[in-house]
Amino acid sequence: MQSHYAASFDREMGCTEVEWLSWLPGAVGDHPLTIDVRRATVDIGAGHLQLRWQALSPRQIALARLPRLAVEFRFDGLDEAARWRFMRYFDLYTQRGGG
Repeated sequence: MQSHYAASFDREMGCTEVEWLSWLPGAVGDHPLTIDVRRATVDIGAGHLQLRWQALSPRQIALARLPRLAVEFRFDGLDEAARWRFMRYFDLYTQRGGG
């Protein structure tokens, strides 16, 4: 987990678009979420987060093929502490595997 989240950043997620869309409502917690075609808006207090995504070609390692999704995060009207609180929950919710 990061200690700082910029107002805008891009991330590669290891999931399909179908998985992403199934995770998204839970990952934003109790914040209002509006989903459109390959984009979403999350209202967070007086600010919001704009998300945009697109599928990338799978990453192949030997015979394994791993899905990839490019996701843009654009916060507006949230200070660094608010971004960190939101992303802390988001990252824990969308974390796969581990131990």
